[in-house]
Amino acid sequence: MAVQKSKRTPSTRGARRGHDKLSKKTLSIEPTTGETHLRHHVSPDGFYRGQQVIADTAVESDDE
Repeated sequence: MAVQKSKRTPSTRGARRGHDKLSKKTLSIEPTTGETHLRHHVSPDGFYRGQQVIADTAVESDDE
């Protein structure tokens, strides 16, 4: 069984744990619609980098 040689001080323990925190997700603003979305993801309206890449699904469901 492993036995530590000496006690870890609270400052050393805190320095080791300083990198364990979670980072906030990076958000972007779509230039066309002004919506906030995750970086490198399509906005809720279907726009990516100023161009519409996903057609609106509400138009297709009106035919039914």
